[in-house]
Amino acid sequence: MAKKIAVVTGYAGFLGSTFTKKLLEEGWYVYCIDSFTHVSNIPQSDLLFNLYKDRMHIINVDICDLGWLPECDVIFNLAAESDVDIGNHNAFHFVRSNVDGVRNLLAIIQQRIQIRSDKPLFFQVSTDEVYGDTIEGSFSEDAKINPSNPYAATKAAADLLIQSWARTHGLEYIIARPSNNYGLYQYPEKLIPISCKRLARGKKIKIHNEGTPVRTWTHTEDTAEALLTLYEKAERNKIYNISSEFEQTNLETVTKVVNAYFLEKITRQVPDLENYLDLSYTRPGQDVRYAISCDPLKNLGWKAKKVFDEEIVKVVNHYKKNWVW
Repeated sequence: MAKKIAVVTGYAGFLGSTFTKKLLEEGWYVYCIDSFTHVSNIPQSDLLFNLYKDRMHIINVDICDLGWLPECDVIFNLAAESDVDIGNHNAFHFVRSNVDGVRNLLAIIQQRIQIRSDKPLFFQVSTDEVYGDTIEGSFSEDAKINPSNPYAATKAAADLLIQSWARTHGLEYIIARPSNNYGLYQYPEKLIPISCKRLARGKKIKIHNEGTPVRTWTHTEDTAEALLTLYEKAERNKIYNISSEFEQTNLETVTKVVNAYFLEKITRQVPDLENYLDLSYTRPGQDVRYAISCDPLKNLGWKAKKVFDEEIVKVVNHYKKNWVW
């Protein structure tokens, strides 16, 4: 049987660690690349290595500094700077990692890999934020990109670079644009884990724009399944959205987090909710509502299996027991 080899950049991140686990469970050999920053999921990385060290090779390097990649079937690029607030303050590292890092990976494919082996598929994990926001309806894959913040702009730039590289150099690619992810092992800078961290410290949850922005939530395990489905079944040189299409306001999300944290169940309203929230912050360039459709992916047989109101209780319980400070 032929050995399936994948390169996964950003493998120790939130989605990266979940997806790498999925590949290993499916029998893949995985060449794992990560610069191991503060957001890296070290416990999950160590667990995977203990279980699958015969099929994992781990490299500690920034993708901008990478000079070599092995022969492989596919490069899944999940390495990225992704904190919107940090990007709004200073976009330098976002441009470096999200744009120049992609350029470097593409150059390695062009200059080295194809000389000695078959050119791999380049699989870029982008974001739904490249479309910008919309008050009504949802964005399909052929919608115009219109990013609203520096983070989204760097991801959009990378998508365009990949598409132009395909025309110039004959690259085969897939670009996946997932919605917001939630699940286990997410670093507490994103909404759900940071909310749990604040509650654990007896602090109010800082929620911007009074919690009115609307987000769609897809469980990271569903997203990982979608990525593998796209690799196995999707047409090349196409863009695919990934979304559970379950949306709610950030206030509704945080209300459910507070419910799950104190009551271990979801109710319509938390008594004295104002005691847990700080609504004083307004984010510059705030997107009102992200919404994408993903009919091409669903036509390949994928559908989201996780139900937010059921999973959020498990997720919050995990963060209560595994507090990161």
